[in-house]
Amino acid sequence: MTDSDTPWEPPIAGSEAEHLLGALDRLRTTFRWKADGLDAEGLRARVGASALTLGGLLKHLALVEDHLSTVRLTGAPLGEPWESADWDGPDWPFTSAAHDSPADLYALWDAAVERSRARIGAALADGGPARLVHLSWPDGRHASLRRLLCDLIEEYGRHTGHADLLREAVDGLVGEDPPAGWQPDNHR
Repeated sequence: MTDSDTPWEPPIAGSEAEHLLGALDRLRTTFRWKADGLDAEGLRARVGASALTLGGLLKHLALVEDHLSTVRLTGAPLGEPWESADWDGPDWPFTSAAHDSPADLYALWDAAVERSRARIGAALADGGPARLVHLSWPDGRHASLRRLLCDLIEEYGRHTGHADLLREAVDGLVGEDPPAGWQPDNHR
């Protein structure tokens, strides 16, 4: 198996930034694989009493990617498509996803991840993981880019676990990593 068969695999011995991005991309890829290729019913499926759905997680994580890579990173406004959305509370990304088409949810997440990768990549090039970001505490201390990346890794770790359970309930798909050569189904 070559590296091109598993581009999401973190480096064996890389720099701090390469390891942070590698861990994040592995979780992003595993999450996208768990959510991939489903119709509206599959994206709205729930397990037990939980209101979580794969569609809701796609929308929530798209928002997290954009929020972290704008507001927290630089202080820039969140931007579209979020600013013109009809928010009805903090659970809006989770609940409103039931009204979005699968194609829209996948495109929303895919685009947010690409924007986030570009913004984080530029910030890493301009100071590395120790670079201070806009996010600050009441006493004036600013977080580092390292902290933002660790927060994003934590967010994906939590929700990729949720996606494991949800996807298994939808169609029985299980596994830790996508199969070698996997690519998202962008033909919806």
